[in-house]
Amino acid sequence: MTARRSARRILGIDPGLRVTGFGLIVATGGKLQYIASGCVRNTVGELPERLKVIIRDLGSVIIEHGPIEKVFVNINPHSTLLLGQARGAAISAAVLADLPVAEYTALQIKQAVVGHGKAAKGQVQEMVKRLLALPAAPSADAADALACAICHAHGGEGLHGLRRKGYRVRRGRIL
Repeated sequence: MTARRSARRILGIDPGLRVTGFGLIVATGGKLQYIASGCVRNTVGELPERLKVIIRDLGSVIIEHGPIEKVFVNINPHSTLLLGQARGAAISAAVLADLPVAEYTALQIKQAVVGHGKAAKGQVQEMVKRLLALPAAPSADAADALACAICHAHGGEGLHGLRRKGYRVRRGRIL
């Protein structure tokens, strides 16, 4: 009798105040399947209204696609406070839906998807296209979110779960 592999639905998020990318995949064993991706566009209004749009729209994605694991591109500690607030809004959408949250640095995601941490955006887009057998490369923000989900599907469990050999760790971040 063969063991059944359970499918995991993973939602990757690349938070931003103007554009928040999201990407949903299903991971079954070593196989990845594209479900959906897109961007929450947020170009007008004051900060509270922008945060509301992020929470509302990501909440709609979560409701539409059912139970999922949610993972984030971790923001550089030197990023602006506003970007951190967009990240907080995205995390709030996950917490309101009782979802577990994992975070990854850009270096971890690029390493998992492209093979090296200094990959350009175009390389990430091309590898996401290939790994998910997409007809065309997704937009940069959606590709980053899909890459985040792929990183998680390939065995990462947040900052403490990825192999750290050869990297320095400072305050929970791999450098």
